[in-house]
Amino acid sequence: MNQAELMELLPGLPEDIALECLTRLHYSTHPIASRVCRRWNRILQSKSFYYHRKQTGFTHKAACLVQALPAPSERKQMGQPRYAISVFDSVTHTWDRVDPIPKYPDGLPMFCQIGSTEGKLIVMGGWNPTTWDPIKDVFVYDFMTCLWKKCKDMPEPRSFFAMGACGGRVYIAGGHDESKNAMRTAWVFDIELNEWTELPGMSEERDECEGVIIGSDFCVVSGYDTETQGRFKSSAELYELSTGQWRRVEDAWGSSQCPRACVGVGKNGNLKCWGESDPNVKVGACGVDLGDWTLVTGSVYQGAPHGFFLVNNNKKDGQNSKLTKIDVPDEFSGFVQSGCCVEI
Repeated sequence: MNQAELMELLPGLPEDIALECLTRLHYSTHPIASRVCRRWNRILQSKSFYYHRKQTGFTHKAACLVQALPAPSERKQMGQPRYAISVFDSVTHTWDRVDPIPKYPDGLPMFCQIGSTEGKLIVMGGWNPTTWDPIKDVFVYDFMTCLWKKCKDMPEPRSFFAMGACGGRVYIAGGHDESKNAMRTAWVFDIELNEWTELPGMSEERDECEGVIIGSDFCVVSGYDTETQGRFKSSAELYELSTGQWRRVEDAWGSSQCPRACVGVGKNGNLKCWGESDPNVKVGACGVDLGDWTLVTGSVYQGAPHGFFLVNNNKKDGQNSKLTKIDVPDEFSGFVQSGCCVEI
């Protein structure tokens, strides 16, 4: 970090100690702390400060969930539910909700994708909640400023695609186009540069696939092609970020279920289906890895109340981790469509 920027952070304290004081601030205080002075604002918003907090163990992991909002008490839910982004703090077990995207104040785009990198939340694609038309919108939420930023649109409309994010970039692949044709194309979005770059295509079409970052690979799990709609593949394709090449992996997905939101990664790197881990989350399962714990949501059967559970990720290999039910406020008990971990 530029030493000139660190001069007199806190009067009377050495600069290294002053920096450590800022490093230990909880992320929820950053919006207020950034108003103290211009220097604090520059430091708190800098990428180098984020990675300093991460390296020293003071980042905070939270689950961001695309979750159905409760219907107004005076009337029953009519039509499709409205969705918003809920935030679960894995340390304090508290819940909060991110402010709506200004362009969509009444609810998120249907089936939008979310991901996170470098402490920021990315929302892209989906369907217009009013017209149900596919959209190309891309938005980034900064937890430091608590503001949304409109970014460059996706190169083309696509729905139910795979998405993964790391190192300030967002990778997308597969899904289907406006004519319901499955796709094999892939792109990467650089958040800082606000630019899209086309990547080599996958070996085959993959609609309703799921994306996950495993180490330095972007893994696109299962999906189906146009002619075999609904018949999910057992294979996956890995895009190696270091080489820029795709690699096909046979028998990577052992479930016949749709992989959307329910893909988990074991310690050995093998994929697992959270929907098959416990009868309590058999329907509509969603898992978000939070480091020591995984937040898992789902229902016993279609239409049953949504359950929320934590799974201990520190069990030794061969030991089954049980789901531990957690209490959730009523306003955060709605159906979870998808989720991601944000390290803030």
